Amino acid sequence: MSFIRHVGKIGDRKAAVVFRQIPGEDHMCLVVYTETLNAHIHDPLMQCIESDIGQNSENLADALNRTHTRDGKMILQVLHHEGLLKKIQTSQVLMTPTPTTKIRLDELNKILTEMQLGEAAVKRLAEIDQSAGLQDPADVARRMRVAKEAQSKMTSTPGALGDSELANSLRQQAMKMASEAKGLLAESDRLLKEASQLEGVKPETTKPKSTRSKKAVTT
Repeated sequence: MSFIRHVGKIGDRKAAVVFRQIPGEDHMCLVVYTETLNAHIHDPLMQCIESDIGQNSENLADALNRTHTRDGKMILQVLHHEGLLKKIQTSQVLMTPTPTTKIRLDELNKILTEMQLGEAAVKRLAEIDQSAGLQDPADVARRMRVAKEAQSKMTSTPGALGDSELANSLRQQAMKMASEAKGLLAESDRLLKEASQLEGVKPETTKPKSTRSKKAVTT
């Protein structure tokens, strides 16, 4: 294979980069020194790196978490439990995807991040376009014309209410409500009178005014 991801060097030591960046510590990575591994781990690990799964994984850890050692253990778990994962600064790792290609891991991470942001921006623009955020002027004009024609039909339809018709309708409703209100007031007075009779309260009567005879004034 002419191009192999996830492999590099730290000084003169060959290493496989398991995590390109540690969450919360973007300047750090996790690597495993491949030359110090036993054969039952080394060979399956290298086969995983060169496989389609390994080459298509953003982080080698994703592929190693699905690959087993010769004795049937998950490679990633073995590397973790045996303390074979080493925390290294990304600036110290030199990636060697080909015999003639070398790039520092921190620089590679920066490039890959910019590529991801670019792809995200392109995808976002496409979503905005699909949701009519970016619209075809001809399509906008067509929809405005259809809406205007629909509005014109509504105003020209026989029987549609104009201002005067609407005012008359409101006036009739107001008169009807006033008539109903008078009926309710009359019913309220009647119920109050019945309640007073049931409680034995005599209705108030008006007392006649007393008249006094005026004395004749004699001179």
